[in-house]
Amino acid sequence: MTSRTASRLAWGVWLFTLALSILALVTWLLSLRTPTEAYGFRGVPLLHAMAFATAGALIASRRREHPLGWIFCAVGVVIALQELAYEYAVYGLEHRAVRPLPQLGAWIVNWIWVVWIFLVGMFGLLLYPDGRLPSRRWRWVAWFCGGAIALLTFSAAFVRGPLLNVPQYTNPVGFLPPGSATDALDGIATAMAMGGVVLSVTSVVVRMRRATTEERLQLRWFVVAGSVLALGLATNVFENVLSDKVIGSAVLGSLALFPIALGIGILRYRVFDIDVVISKAVVYGILLVIIALDYLAIVVGIGTLIGDRASPILTAAAAAIVAISFQPINRRLTRFANRLVYGTRATPYEVLSAFSERVGSAYSTEDVLPRMARLIVEGTGATRGDVWLRIGPAWRLEASWPADAPPLAAPDETGARMFEVRQLGELLGALSLVKPANDPVTPAEERLLGDLAAQAGLVLRNVALLEDLRASRRRLVTAQNDERRRLERDIHDGAQQHLVALMVKLRVLESAVRKDPAKVAGAMGELKGQAQDALDTLRDLARGIFPPVLADHGLAAALEAQTRGGPVPVSISPDGIGRLPQEVEAAVYFCVLEALQNVGKYAEASRADLTLRQVDGTLEFEVRDDGRGFDPATTPRGSGLQNMTDRLEALGGSLEVTSAPGAGTTVRGRVPVAGR
Repeated sequence: MTSRTASRLAWGVWLFTLALSILALVTWLLSLRTPTEAYGFRGVPLLHAMAFATAGALIASRRREHPLGWIFCAVGVVIALQELAYEYAVYGLEHRAVRPLPQLGAWIVNWIWVVWIFLVGMFGLLLYPDGRLPSRRWRWVAWFCGGAIALLTFSAAFVRGPLLNVPQYTNPVGFLPPGSATDALDGIATAMAMGGVVLSVTSVVVRMRRATTEERLQLRWFVVAGSVLALGLATNVFENVLSDKVIGSAVLGSLALFPIALGIGILRYRVFDIDVVISKAVVYGILLVIIALDYLAIVVGIGTLIGDRASPILTAAAAAIVAISFQPINRRLTRFANRLVYGTRATPYEVLSAFSERVGSAYSTEDVLPRMARLIVEGTGATRGDVWLRIGPAWRLEASWPADAPPLAAPDETGARMFEVRQLGELLGALSLVKPANDPVTPAEERLLGDLAAQAGLVLRNVALLEDLRASRRRLVTAQNDERRRLERDIHDGAQQHLVALMVKLRVLESAVRKDPAKVAGAMGELKGQAQDALDTLRDLARGIFPPVLADHGLAAALEAQTRGGPVPVSISPDGIGRLPQEVEAAVYFCVLEALQNVGKYAEASRADLTLRQVDGTLEFEVRDDGRGFDPATTPRGSGLQNMTDRLEALGGSLEVTSAPGAGTTVRGRVPVAGR
C-alpha cells in the first residue's frame, strides 16, 4: 500500500466514523426524553470515537506500517457503531422502529465494548510505541490476549436473558443458559482478560527498563495517558458523594485523552515537554488518593461505627482536615514528584534560582563559573559540564564539573553539546555538556540551558573584562620591561661607547701633552667630534623617551621633525589640527612612530602617507604605505600593534589595520578628545 492510498483509506475511515457519530447524535436527540440508565452522560462515548479515529488517521496516514494507527481507526468505528446501536435501542423503547433492529442494537452494545476496551488495553500497550512486540518471546502473550478477548466476547454475546445495558430487551441469539457453568466460563474469560492486561502493562515496564532515548521520550506520553486515566478511575472512590453519571463521565472523559497522548507519543513526542504534566499528574493523583482515604476513614469509617454515615458534621470534619493539611502535603508531594520525574537532577526552576542567587552575591571566576558548571550537571543529569570563555578567535575552558574532569580543547570536543552565550549579539562564551549516548538532551533541558546561557551573559562579560584587564596589565609590564631593556641597550651601545672612547682619548691626550705637544691640536679636534656624537646620541635618546618638540610645538611639528630623513619618504597632511591634550598627543605620536617603523622594517614600501584630522571631537590618524602588504587573517599581531591598541584603548580609542598581499597596509586610529 502506497502512502497516498494509506492516507486516503485512513481519512475515509475517519469520515465513516464521523458519519456514524452524527447518526448516533441525531438518534440521541430523538430519544432524549426516554428514561434510561447509562454509565455517565449519554453521548460521551462519541468523544472516544472521534479521538481514536483522529489519532488513528494521523498515525496511519503518516506511518502506514504502524499497526496502532489502523487499530485506533477500527476502534473509532466500533465505538461509533456501539453508540449508534445503543441510541437506536433506546429510541425503539418508546418510538416506532424497524423491528427487530432495536433489540439487535442492544445485543451489539452488550458485547462490542469488550472488543475495543481490551483491544486498546492489551494490544495498545503491547505495540506501543514502535508497533512491534518487545521481542519474539512475547508472541504467546499476543495470542493469549487475543484468545482472552474472543472468549470474553463470546461469553457476553451468547448468554440468555436480559441484556446488560438495555435490560428491556432479551438476548436474541443467546443459547448459553445462566448458571454455574456459564458463570465459570465468564470467570475464566474475565481472569484471562485481566491477566492479559497485566502482561501488557508488564511489557511497558520491560520497554522502560531497556528503552533507548527515543523510546524513553515516547513512553513518557504513555505515563501521561495512564496518569490521567488513573485519576478518572479514582473518582469511583467517591461513589457516596458523586453521582454515577459524574463518575462515569469522569472515567469516560479521561479515556478520551488516551489515544491523543499515544498518538503524540508516536508522531510528535519531541515537540512537547511533558515533564511538568507528569509531575503535576503524580502530585494530584496522590493528593486525590489521600483525600479519598481521609474521606473513607472519617465519613465512612467513623460513620459506620456511630451508625450515621451521612452526618454533615463528619463531612465537614473531613473537609477541614483536608483544607488544613493540603498545603504542606502539596509542597512535599511536589518535591517528591519532581525527584520522580527529574531523578537526582535538580528541576529547571531550582537550577535557575540557585544560579540567580549566586550571581547576586559574586561575579568572580573562582566562584560563579564552577558553580555554573555544577548546575549544568545537576539540572540535566550530564556526565560533565563546562563553561567556556571566548577570547578573540580562541576558546578557553574556565570551569568544569566534576572538578577533576580532564580538560577539553574545544566546546564541541568528543560530541559535547554546546550552547552559545551571547549578549547584544556578541559571542562571549559557551556552555557545554556531555550526556550518555542513550540519554540525549531533551527539549526541556535545551530550554533550561538556553535560559542559563542568557543569564550567564553578564557574568561572562565581567569575566572577559577582568581577563582583558589582567592581560592588559601583563602587556603593560612587558612593554615597560622591554622599554627599559631598549633604553639600556641604546645607552650601552650608543652614548656609553662614545663616552668610553672619549675617556681613552683623554688619557692619550694627557700623555701626549708631556711627550709630544704638537699632536695635541689634532687630538683635540677628534675629541670635540666624539663629544658632539655622544651629545647627539643622548639627545636622540631623550627625544625617543619624550621629544621636547612634542611638548613645545604639538603633534604635527613633532611628527614632521621625527620623519625627516627617515628610511622611507613620508608625506604628512596635518589638516590644520591644533594643540591637543598631552596624553592624546603622546599616544598618537608613539602609535604613528610604531606604524612608520613597521613600514621601514617589513613593508618594503617606496613611500608612506600620514594623515591627521579632527572630526566631531575625535582625533583620527591614518598611515598608508604602498608596500607588499599581508593577510591579517593568517598573520598574528605582533607586540608593536598590540602596544598601539593598548595605548589607544586606554584613552577610549581604537585601532584598525587593513591590508592585503600586494596592496599595501593602512593603519587607522581614533582617539576621542572632546571633554578632555
